[in-house]
Amino acid sequence: MIKKLYVGGLNFNTTDETLGASFAQAGTVVSAIVIKDKFSGRSKGFGFVEMNSEEEANAAIEMWNDKELDGRTVKVNEARPMEDRPPRRDNFSRGGNDHGGFGGRNGGNRY
Repeated sequence: MIKKLYVGGLNFNTTDETLGASFAQAGTVVSAIVIKDKFSGRSKGFGFVEMNSEEEANAAIEMWNDKELDGRTVKVNEARPMEDRPPRRDNFSRGGNDHGGFGGRNGGNRY
């Protein structure tokens, strides 16, 4: 059964490929993903690795938790299921008008 691991404290230069290759030392890696900011594309400093079995996942935790990877000490543990979150309100929805939240003269347009 595939086990998903959380890997925190990653170096911002760690890639999906280097993360997967590192964890492959402990067993078969099904997937390895470094989470990136959707606007800048920069790593958020954490990621997820899916290992082929519980035994391989435990071996990866033993091998990498509190160990150095790409110059940073990482934390590795079993990933928790994603929790349901309430819908987010963005800063632009402030009421009845549909002007995108940019007030001011002429709808914020410059002329």
